[in-house]
Amino acid sequence: MPRKFMFTKEEIVAAALEITREKGISAVTARSLAERLGSSSKPLFSIFENMSELHFAVIEAADREYQEFLNGYIKSGKYPPYKATGMGYIFFAKESRELFKLLFMRDRSEEEITDNKEELAPIIDIIVKNTGMSRETAYRFHLEMWLFVHGIATMEATSYLNLDDEFISNALTDLYNGLKIRFGS
Repeated sequence: MPRKFMFTKEEIVAAALEITREKGISAVTARSLAERLGSSSKPLFSIFENMSELHFAVIEAADREYQEFLNGYIKSGKYPPYKATGMGYIFFAKESRELFKLLFMRDRSEEEITDNKEELAPIIDIIVKNTGMSRETAYRFHLEMWLFVHGIATMEATSYLNLDDEFISNALTDLYNGLKIRFGS
């Protein structure tokens, strides 16, 4: 009869996600996780082959949390859908600094980078609908908006800036309107 594990995979990932939220992914070690779970590190490696596999599971869990946060932000109706994606991104960086860093500020030199145009299709659709731009122009418009939004989010996540909601909202509106003029919409 196989030995029953003390913890499920989900419980281990949840504990690792909490450590990441508090101290960053570099704090997720076999020792810190075992301590958090009140166990030795042996059960961890009965479920995960190595720490890289666990870290990948934490990235997936953090991404699910981000997607839920962003969807909630969009559904709140506080901002129009396109603006809500930018505001949600920035406020995720403010509220979940370490998870934001893990998802959007980690070294990706060893990762396969894929073209995300298909993933961006719903966002591009919104821009096309709101501005009448071609899909190609809307994609470029979005990239320029995203660079701006990511810059604000990064400064918030690293505590370089602490801007209020109204300032951020106005800055995004200003850039959006300026880019519409630039791209002839």
